[in-house]
Amino acid sequence: MLENILPYNGEVYDYGIILNTIDASNYFNDLLQSVDWQNDEAFIFGKHYVTKRKVAWYGDSPIEYTYSKSTKKAMYWTNELSQLKKIVENITKENYNSCLCNLYHDGDEGMAWHSDDEKKIVKYSSIASLTFGATRRFGFKHKKDKTLIMLQLNAGQLIEMKGETQLFWWHRLPKTKQKVGPRINLTFRKIEL
Repeated sequence: MLENILPYNGEVYDYGIILNTIDASNYFNDLLQSVDWQNDEAFIFGKHYVTKRKVAWYGDSPIEYTYSKSTKKAMYWTNELSQLKKIVENITKENYNSCLCNLYHDGDEGMAWHSDDEKKIVKYSSIASLTFGATRRFGFKHKKDKTLIMLQLNAGQLIEMKGETQLFWWHRLPKTKQKVGPRINLTFRKIEL
């Protein structure tokens, strides 16, 4: 039985490395080539920003997803994403209809504290996060008492956030001065249709 790594107000499960080194490396290379990567956009306090980080949005149908006041329409699953979705669903015992793919080129790219709490995400549903490429630190911070939990996420590692996690916790991928290569992160989600 997996232990919840959050002390309260949410559920995060670390399944560890679910893909061997060769499979994780092959998927990483395939995803670099097959995913339609685009620079992410955000509108913050009325200003338009284009990030170095690249993203792509995939799903069962052309599901629309809006965050940071930028809307994306899902493309249909690639073969690799479809295979990985089945693997993740088999492990988490959950179903997902979409995936936000993130590509961080190096340690200069990260994500600030945030919650995946957009209205279209099914409330309290599972979000499964699968890592490829470089090992990076990943953090959770409680919104009220600021309790901090840090993890190292490695190639082929799967974590799952569910329950009240997005309500009570922020998460982030901090930038690092260490020399690290590119990292791909797939976040499988359940979006209301």
